[in-house]
Amino acid sequence: MTTRINEATPPVSERRVIGNVLRGSIGNLVEWYDWYAYAAFTTYFAKSFFPTKDTTAAFLGTAAVFAVGFLMRPLGGWMLGRFADRFGRRTALVLSVTLMAFGSLMIALTPGYQTIGIAAPILLLVARLIQGLSVGGEYSTSATYLSEVATPGKRGFYSSFQYVTLYGGQLLALGLQLILQQILTEKQLTDWGWRIAFVVGALAAILVMYLRRGMDESESFEAERAKGGDTKTGEHGTLRALFKYPKEVALVVGLTLGGTIAFYTFATYSQKFMENTAGIPRKTVTWILFSAILVAAILQPIAGKLSDRIGRRPLLMFFGIAGTLLTVPIMTLMGSTKQPFVAFLLMLAGLVIVTGYTSINAIVKAELFPTKIRAIGVGLPYALTVAVFGGTAELIAQALKKAGHESLFFYYVAGCALISLIVYGTMRETSKSSELEKK
Repeated sequence: MTTRINEATPPVSERRVIGNVLRGSIGNLVEWYDWYAYAAFTTYFAKSFFPTKDTTAAFLGTAAVFAVGFLMRPLGGWMLGRFADRFGRRTALVLSVTLMAFGSLMIALTPGYQTIGIAAPILLLVARLIQGLSVGGEYSTSATYLSEVATPGKRGFYSSFQYVTLYGGQLLALGLQLILQQILTEKQLTDWGWRIAFVVGALAAILVMYLRRGMDESESFEAERAKGGDTKTGEHGTLRALFKYPKEVALVVGLTLGGTIAFYTFATYSQKFMENTAGIPRKTVTWILFSAILVAAILQPIAGKLSDRIGRRPLLMFFGIAGTLLTVPIMTLMGSTKQPFVAFLLMLAGLVIVTGYTSINAIVKAELFPTKIRAIGVGLPYALTVAVFGGTAELIAQALKKAGHESLFFYYVAGCALISLIVYGTMRETSKSSELEKK
C-alpha cells in the first residue's frame, strides 16, 4: 500500500532543483543535437551514401536509415531503462551519451559510396543503430530524472525542459547549418562540409560524458535504494514488474501515437516537404524551420507551467482535437505556398498544436509508474510506439510522394491524432494520482 510523502520532510532547495534540471538538460541537448544533425543535413549527404539523380529517391534512402535507427530505440529504452532502474539515473545518462558520441564519430568519418561502395550506407546504418540505442535510453532516463528532481507542484514546468532541450538540439543543428551555409559553398557542403556537424556532435557528447559524472542522483531513486536495499536485484527494471501495469503501458502507447507522428511531421519532415514539394529554396527553408522551432521551444515551459495549474488532460485534449481537425489543411496549404512567411506561420501553427503533447508527455508518463520501474515504464512502450510510427513517418511520406499520393499522408497523421484523442478523453488526470508523490 502506498502512502504520501511525509510533509515534514525537508524540501529540496529551489536552487538545487534548478541545478539538477540544468545538468540533466545539457546532456539531453547534446544528445538530441546529434540525433537531429542527421535530419538537418540529409539534403547535403543523401547522395554521398545513395548516389542517384533522383532527389526523392536519395531522400527515400536516408529516410529508410532514419527509420531503421528508430528500431533500436525500444532496445535502448529497455536496456538503459532497466539499467537506470537498477544502477541509477546518473550512470545510465553517462552511458547513453557515450554511445551517441561513438555513433556521431562513425558518421563523420565514414567515406562516401564512390570511395568504399556498398560499405558506405552499411556503416551509416550501423552508426544510426548505435545512435538509436542511445537516444532510446536517453529519453527514458532523462524524462524520469527531470520528473523526479522537480519540485512538487512544478513538475510539469521543470519536466517540460526535456522538449526545450530536444528542440534546442534541433536548433543547434539548424544553427550550425545556417553558419556553414554562409561560409561554405553548396558544393563544399555537399562534398565534405556536412561532416563538420557530426564532428562537433561527437566532441560535445564526449564533454557531456564527463560533465554528467558530477550530476546528483535523484532523491526518488536514492529513497528506493534505501527502502529496498539492493536495487540491482529483485524486480527493479524488469519486464515482469512492468507488465503488472498493463493499463499504464497501453496508456503510454495511446498517449504517444498521435503526438510522435505529428511531431516528426512538423519538426523534421516539413524541411524536406517545403523544399521538395512547395519548392521553397533550401536556405530559406532552414530559416523557416529554425525560427518556428525557436518559438516552439519557448512555448514548452509555458505550457508545462499551465499544466501544473489546470492539469495535463486539457493540454492533451487541445492537441488531439486540433491535430485531428487542422493537420490536413495546414499541410495542404504548406505544400502549395511559395511565400516564406506564410510557410513559417503554417509550420508554427503545427508546432503550437503539437505543444499540447510535447510539453507534458514526459511528466504524464512518469506519473504513471512507481520508482522501481519508472525509467523502463516511461521508455520501453514509448520507444516501441515511436519506432513503429514516429520513425516511419518520413519514410511513409516520401513513399506516398513517390507514388503520387502525397496528400494521403496528411490524413494518416490526422487519423493517428484522432486515435490519441480518444485515449485522452478516457484517461484519468495523472497529476491528481501521481506515483511521483508516493513512496
